Formats: sequence, structure tokens, C-alpha cells
Amino acid sequence: MATFLFRLGRLSFRRRWPVALLWVVLLVGTGVLAGKAPAAPPNDFSMPGTEAQQAYDLLEERFPELNADGATARVVFRAESGKITDAPAKQAVQETVRELGNDPQVARVTDPYATRSVSEEGSTAYAQVSYRVPASDLEEGSRSALQDTVEQAGSRELSVEVGGNAVNAVAGGHSSEALGLAVAAVVLVLTFGSLLAAGLPLLTAVLGVGIGGLAIKVLAEPLGLGSTTSGLATMIGLAVGIDYALFVVSRYRAELARGRGREEAAGHAVGTAGSAVVFAGLTVVIALAGLGVVGIPLLTQMGFAAAGTVVIAVLIAVTLIPALLGICDRRIGPPRAERRRGKDDRPEPALGVRWARFVVRRPVAVLLGGAALLGVIAVPAASLEMGLPGDESKPASSTQRRAYDLVAEGFGPGYNGPLTVVVQADGGGSAKMAAQDVAEEIRGRKDVAAVGQPRLSESGDTAVLNVVPATAPSSAETAGLVHALRAPGLAGENAAHVLVAGSTAMNVDVSQKLSDALLPYLGLVVGLAFLLLIAVFRSLLVPLKAAVGFLLSVLAGLGAVVAVFQWGWLSSLFEVAEPGPVMSMMPIFMVGVVFGLAMDYEVFLVTRMREAYVHGQSPSDAVIGGFEHSARVVTAAAVIMIAVFGSFMGSDEQMLRTIGFGLAAAVLFDAFLVRMALVPAVLALLGRRAWRLPRWLDRLVPDLDVEGERLEGDADDPARPSVEGSPDGEPDLLVETAERGSGC
Repeated sequence: MATFLFRLGRLSFRRRWPVALLWVVLLVGTGVLAGKAPAAPPNDFSMPGTEAQQAYDLLEERFPELNADGATARVVFRAESGKITDAPAKQAVQETVRELGNDPQVARVTDPYATRSVSEEGSTAYAQVSYRVPASDLEEGSRSALQDTVEQAGSRELSVEVGGNAVNAVAGGHSSEALGLAVAAVVLVLTFGSLLAAGLPLLTAVLGVGIGGLAIKVLAEPLGLGSTTSGLATMIGLAVGIDYALFVVSRYRAELARGRGREEAAGHAVGTAGSAVVFAGLTVVIALAGLGVVGIPLLTQMGFAAAGTVVIAVLIAVTLIPALLGICDRRIGPPRAERRRGKDDRPEPALGVRWARFVVRRPVAVLLGGAALLGVIAVPAASLEMGLPGDESKPASSTQRRAYDLVAEGFGPGYNGPLTVVVQADGGGSAKMAAQDVAEEIRGRKDVAAVGQPRLSESGDTAVLNVVPATAPSSAETAGLVHALRAPGLAGENAAHVLVAGSTAMNVDVSQKLSDALLPYLGLVVGLAFLLLIAVFRSLLVPLKAAVGFLLSVLAGLGAVVAVFQWGWLSSLFEVAEPGPVMSMMPIFMVGVVFGLAMDYEVFLVTRMREAYVHGQSPSDAVIGGFEHSARVVTAAAVIMIAVFGSFMGSDEQMLRTIGFGLAAAVLFDAFLVRMALVPAVLALLGRRAWRLPRWLDRLVPDLDVEGERLEGDADDPARPSVEGSPDGEPDLLVETAERGSGC
């Protein structure tokens, strides 16, 4: 592997202009195709295999006029003086209802006075707006019309607020990515001490994300990729694109410092750091593509799209980066000499070296202390409760949150999340009697606030009724009610079966589906990556240590999320509007993303240690040597990751804040506690045993030579051409010709 990548790096360096032009043509070509491509199809929010989805499919078939999967909005009216039934207030409400119904995408608007959606004390009423299309397909004009109508209806005498998924604007803007890039730029400049060297990772990362995003748009229609599929691809593509380029450029400068010519340095950088990039990228691809086992179409699409962007980042790192290094020529040189001096006027070791020596001297104390700290942080994860946040998690200043609170105060918390109960008669019989019996049975429950009248389909074999819980949508009591309504026997002696839908029921099903898929997904991802790391490190103990460390990182990250977003610790600092259940996708999403990134740090850091070991250093010296060459770069990469993820905490959406906080915390724990403390401590304790592979397995595992041992034999070959006149030899004619007039 190292030999092949070495040759690829030298070839890209020598043929720098054609390689760079090829990537530009690829960007322009995908841009042209994307411009001609049809619009992305609607996002597939279906949840195959769940009871709620079965109910929605049945409603779509039997009650198409209900638009069961369409966007919804709830407009809430509150009289500030008098009652909502007074003539002036009633006239204002009915005029607003008529205005809402004028939008072409609106299927129907309920009149609160006709549907008796007026609170008992007469101060509050609400109208339900149903749209013909899902929330993802709602035109911006319809969203604006809804919000404008609500704002115009409000007055001193009448407060009007609106909630529901029709209000939530499609995620737009790139302020989070821009903030992450700004922090990354500062970190890269501090790491390299050069604006040009720092600019290459940023340039190539943006290029890779651009190509990936355009390619997703081109493939959207043939592959059925939803309109929001590119979100995860952008976030992951930026993070890994910067990191992979960072490692190759850093290794190139280190090779220059060893006295190699520029072409040789580029070849060695791609052969060594590039090998680590390839296998680190493979672990990320495995983790993202493995999201397909969850069985949620949208999550599968996001995983595969992000995996494709990672592949592009790897290809850029091993081809375009050496080409750009050749174009930049002497403008990118070796790192500046260390100026710090000790008492005896000798260069003072870098902080990473001093830390590694400390760990090697006290491995047991560091191992126990680090593991204990992670264990304490992970304790809250045992109390993890999952759900999908609704309007109750919005900021208190938002109209969605105010609408939620008004409904809860005027009608009861359960009215914010009514359940839809579908009764289907078996064998095509009549559902009328069964639905009446089911409604009567549900009315007798203490955890139910209200039950609507059953509505029969035209065929008469299906009925639907609304059930209002007595508790809030995200509460455990409401989830218990969903399970109770799904229990066998609710239809009594009638030959019918009952399905429960609604946003709360769907949340329960999604949480259960994700929970059931977590262990199989974890086993698949960790298992495949374990086999890959055996080949990379030619060891059993090193991959095992990597997997255990990753689990500690994820558990600690989940523990921090639970403490802040579920328990409410430091809620004011992180602007948590309403502590509650953690987003259902968070655990499995964190496992996939953090595993891939954690293996990045593992591969980059430990391959330098193994490289030092196979080149003759003792196990302890190899640990120190690995830190000497890679600790600063791994630290910079981790800080960039934390900045990219942490920038999402500036969002108004608690869901995005949760994702940003969780990923940033997990990367922080993994990079600085696991990889920088526990990994060197374990390797110091294991000694030579860490790098051993049983003989029978050694014969089966291919020798990938990730550390570039075979390159050293050819590195000092005087016949090997160099890019510049140096002790390595005279310049190659092709390279010299290509370099004339070159620059960045």
C-alpha cells in the first residue's frame, strides 16, 4: 500500500498541472450536470416496519382527503380581555381562518367554533391548518403566507401564535459551516505557521464538499436522495477533508525537514500519511454506510451520501494535495526550527513529547485516572430517555413555543400531541361497532383527556378517531398510553384490529426502532473496523484497545448530553429551553460519526508509533516518537472537529444544538482523554506484546505496510530524481519544465 501511494504521490507531484486541472474539470462538470438535474425528490420520512407507519399508509388509502402525511399548523387565539366567543374576537378569528384557507397548498382549515376547539373558560381557541403536501415540500410562499396572516391577526385584544411542522423553515444558510471554517483557519495557521500551508487543507476541503454536494444533486432523482441528504455530507466532508489534508501537508513538511527533495517528500508523505488517510477513511465509510442497517430510509441516504463525500476527501488527499504542493514549490517549506531552549541551552522538548514521557513513566496512574474520569462522565447515560423534540423544546421567545404553552394552559398538555387511532375490521366487515366499542373503552381511562367521534371510511371497513392524552406528548405517561392502546383486546369481541398513529406514536416507534438497531449496528461497524485495524497495525491488542476506547468516548459523550439536555444541568449556559428526552437519533448518530472520527485519530497517532517501532525503536521510545511527530497535528485536527461541531450550538433549534454539543463533547473526550492519555498508557504497559500477531493469523493477514517500512530502503537511492537541486540529486527534466513559471 505504501509503495503504491508513494508512486501515486510522486506522479501527482510531477504531473501537478494535469492533476489539478482534472479536479477543476470534475468540479465544473458536476456543476454543469447539477444545473441541468431535476429537483431532488421529497424526503422519505417513512419508517418502514413501525405500527405508526402502517396506520399512516392505511389512512392514505382509506381517507385520502385527510392528507395524513401532509404538513400541519395550529393557529392559537387568546383573548386578552373578555372571551374568545365575544363578537369582535369571533369575527377576527373567522376572518383569519378564511384568509388561511386561501393558500393553494392548504387542504382545509378548521373553524374552532364549529369543531368546539374553545377552552372551557372561553379565553383560548385554535384552528387546525392541513396542507396537501409534506412539510419538506411546502413552498416558502406558503410558509410566509401563514406567518404573515398570523402576525396581521394579532392585536392588543387578541394574541395569535402558530406552531406545527409547517412553521419550521427548511434549514438554510451556512453560518455554522462558516464559523467552523473560520476557527479551522486560525488553528491551521497556528499549527503550520504559514498562511499558504494552512490554506491548502481549507481549499481542498471546500473543493471536496463542493464536488460531493453537486454529485448528490446529480444523483438525487435516479437514486431517490431527499433534499436534506447533503446536510450530513457537508458537515462530515468539511471535517475529514481538512483533517486528511492536514496530515499529508504536515508529513510533507516533516520530510522536507529531514533533507529530502520536494518530490521525494511528497511521495513519502502520501506513502505514509496517505496510507493512514486511506484506512482512516475506510473506517469512516464503514461507519456511515453501516447506517443502512437501521432501516430508516432517510438515515440510510444520509449515511451513503456522507460516505461518498469521505471517499472524495481521501482521493483529494492522495492526489490533489501533492499536486498543489508541487505547484506551490518553495512557498511551502519545512517547519521553523524550535526556538525554545532549556537551562543547558539545548532545545526544549515539545509539550507532546513531555506529556508522552510522563505517561510512559506513570502508565497505571494515567490509565486508571482517565478511565475513572470517563466513567464518571458516562454515568448519566444510564438514565437516557429518547424521543423526538417538538415545539416544547423551542426557545421561549418563538411563536411555536408560545402556541404550545397557550394550548397547554387553555386545554391541557395532551392537546399538543393527540393520538390517531385507526380501527380496521377484519375480513372487510363493518368497523362502525368496533370503533364505538374502542372509543368507549378509551374514554374510561384516567390517562385520556378526550376522545373524538369515530369517522368511517367510504368502504365502511375502517374508522378513525382522535384521542387526547392527559399528559404532555414527550412524557413517559403518554408513551405508556400508546403502548396500552396497542395492547391486544382493545377492540373487545369485535373482529377488528387497532393501530395507533400521531406524532407521539411515531416518536415512540422511531425510538424503539433505533434502540433495537443500536447493538447490531455497533457490532457491524466495530467488527468490520476491528478486522481492518488488524491488517493496519498487524496486532490484535491495538484494535481491541481502539474499540474499547471508542466505547468509553461515546458513553461519556452521551452522559454529557443527558446531563445537559435531559437533566438540565448548565441549561442556562447552553440555552436549553426545556430539558426533556434526548433526540432518538442521537445515540446511533453519535456512534456512527464519532466512531469514524475516533478511528481517524487512532490510525494517525498509532501508525507513527508503529512506524517508529518497526524502524528499531523500543516500545516506550516508539510511543514518545509517535507523539513527537503527530501529537500536535492530532490536537489541531481534534480542535478543528470540535469547532465544526460546536458551531452548531449557535442554532435556534435544540435538535441541532444537541447534535453539535454531543459530537463536540465526544470528540473532546476521545481525542484528549482516550487517544492522548489512555492509548499511550496501554501501549506502554503492553510493551512488545502490543505489536505481536499470532503466527497463524500473521500468515492470513496481508502486509499492507502502512508505516512505509519498504520505502526506507529506496529513500536514499542516489538515482532517484528530486524536484530541486539538492543532495538528493539533479532535477528531473519533466519536473523542471513543469515548474517554470509555477506558483500558487
